[in-house]
Amino acid sequence: MKQQCHISFIYLGWIIAGGGVIIYSLLGNYLQAGIWIIMIPLAMWLYVKYFPSLSTMMGYGSVEDQPATNIIPSTAEVKLYTGIGCPFCPIVKKRLVELQTKMGFQLQEFDVTLKPDVITSKGIRALPVIEINGQFHVGNATSEQLVAFITENSSRKK
Repeated sequence: MKQQCHISFIYLGWIIAGGGVIIYSLLGNYLQAGIWIIMIPLAMWLYVKYFPSLSTMMGYGSVEDQPATNIIPSTAEVKLYTGIGCPFCPIVKKRLVELQTKMGFQLQEFDVTLKPDVITSKGIRALPVIEINGQFHVGNATSEQLVAFITENSSRKK
């Protein structure tokens, strides 16, 4: 299984969360709706937080990092597209932030949870997405893979 989040799964999670609140409210069970409002986002947060230890059991394989060896300074503009509920997004973001201090590239993060057309218009349907000069890397990446992607694409023109 690819180490990426299909954008439809992120929306499905939020639809379930909102749908539960609506259904419980329509049934007049306001206490249950209140519990739902608290428990579903909490469950989603716990899932993202503990995903690295669950990923192998879920069939995604290990998300362990491979440290970068050939770190070359770069002035690239790196764009990271993330979504709330994607367990791979914080992993990739953490790796990029650490590499940014060593390589010096510019990093911009865009949350596409409420604006999926930002990436779907580019033909991309999964997260996280890293963009450099019109080139894309979709899904989880180790630090070594990120350095290679940044180095390879930083000199390309759009």
